[in-house]
Amino acid sequence: MNAQAIDKGVTVDFAAKLISEYAAGDTPAMLWGAPGIGKSDVVQQVANDNGYNLIDQRLTTLEPVDLRGLPFIRDGSAVWANPDILPDAKRDGEKGILFLDEINAAPASTQAACYQLVLNRRIGSYVMPDGWRIVAAGNRQSDRASAQRMPSALANRFAHIDVVPDVEAWAKWAVSAQVHPAMIAFARFRPALLHIMPGGTIDDGHGGKIVMAADARAFPTPRSWTDAAKYADRDKDIRFPLIAGRVGTGPAVEFEGFIRTFLDLPALSSILNDPAGARVPTGPGALYAVSAALARAATPVNYGAILEYVKRIPKAYEVLTAVDSQNRNKSLAETGAWVQWCGANAAVFA
Repeated sequence: MNAQAIDKGVTVDFAAKLISEYAAGDTPAMLWGAPGIGKSDVVQQVANDNGYNLIDQRLTTLEPVDLRGLPFIRDGSAVWANPDILPDAKRDGEKGILFLDEINAAPASTQAACYQLVLNRRIGSYVMPDGWRIVAAGNRQSDRASAQRMPSALANRFAHIDVVPDVEAWAKWAVSAQVHPAMIAFARFRPALLHIMPGGTIDDGHGGKIVMAADARAFPTPRSWTDAAKYADRDKDIRFPLIAGRVGTGPAVEFEGFIRTFLDLPALSSILNDPAGARVPTGPGALYAVSAALARAATPVNYGAILEYVKRIPKAYEVLTAVDSQNRNKSLAETGAWVQWCGANAAVFA
């Protein structure tokens, strides 16, 4: 990745790779990005993938004394009791990540209390266990999310990673997290709607604009779309207001139009019973939708029929179905249908 690309920011999946490397090298890392972009999920993913325990501390809720500990008298001298919010190897395990979230929204005094902890892995008499690493996260001042300018003395103690929204990175995570397939398909169909901050404007795809008010309380982010997906199967009379309450009215209108396409797909039973003859939808939106629905429905029992059916749709959507189904259910890789499909699609992996 070149310097220009780094300046624009990295996707959440690449950020996870960077954090893993920084953790291996014992370099504290700082994630920067807009609200709802998935910074906390990245840290959780790194912990899961590397066998780290995780302690998540929101610094906006802490005072400096919470990090330093309370003083008490021992042998006529004041000493500091180690706080139990920091890692303890006997209690929390030998290896882990201390995640300091919302660090630059914390009061300046709380940020100052982090200096020694981040640079020297200690604060007062407390010393971090050898196997523990520090990762922090915060919003940018331009995001208008109560973020403050991070003091240069603290900033210089971190390696910095700017994270930007990316549909495919979110979709990969969403498939494995069992997010409703209609939401995954919609994000791929209308990627510009994945993340719009208050005050932002995008084309609606129909010659008009979707404008988020500067004071919008509900706006689309990977986090809010993920939550809204829980209501995708609700009755149409209540589905729209439920989703609008999470992502805003304009994006919810777009999703409502899309889900009608999703609900008009060929029945799953007809595809599984007759993969060679079941109706094949047309148009990008419907193709994204059928791909997402089949990827979610795939099991070792029906996988052969699904892969037979998707041979009849454009290759890009066929591959998308195959890859998503594998990300969701690793046991599918052991089926004869998958082995046969890979043999017929070797060029995909070249």
